[in-house]
Amino acid sequence: MEKHYLTPKEKKELEEKLQYYKTEKRKEVTEKIVRAREFGDLSENSEYDSAKELQAQIEAEIAEMEDILLSCQIINKKDVKNDEVSVGSTVKLYDEEFDEELEYKILGTTESNPAKGIISNHSPVGSALIGRKIGDKISIKLPTGVVNYKILAIK
Repeated sequence: MEKHYLTPKEKKELEEKLQYYKTEKRKEVTEKIVRAREFGDLSENSEYDSAKELQAQIEAEIAEMEDILLSCQIINKKDVKNDEVSVGSTVKLYDEEFDEELEYKILGTTESNPAKGIISNHSPVGSALIGRKIGDKISIKLPTGVVNYKILAIK
C-alpha cells in the first residue's frame, strides 16, 4: 500500500470532503437515479445511465479518499530536518544552466501544485532531492532534458 503524505490541514480537508461525499453527494445521486427511473424503460433511459455513471464515479472517489486517509502519514513541522531533504522540506536550489535560484516545497501527491512551487515527493525533482544535503549537486533527467541543481538551503 502506497504511503500518502499529508499536512494536518490537508488531512482535515480530505476528511471533510469525504464526509460531504458520503452524505450529500450520495444523497444527490440517489435522488437523480430515483427521478430517472420514473421516466420508464431503463434500457433506453439516458438520464438513468448518466446517474448510474455519476454514482460509480462518486463511489470511486470515496474509495480513493478512504485509501489515502488509511495509508497517510502526517507531515509535522517538528519532524522535518534542516540538514537533509525530506517530505515537508522547503529546498532552495541553484539552477546552473539558467543561473537562477529556485525554491520548492516537497509534499505528497495530493498537495502538489508546481505553479505554487509545491512538488510531489514522487515527481522527478522531488524524488531526486529526497535524502540529499546542503551543498549536494544533482543532475535530474526530465522529459525536457537534464537539469543540474545545487542545494543551497533546506528549511
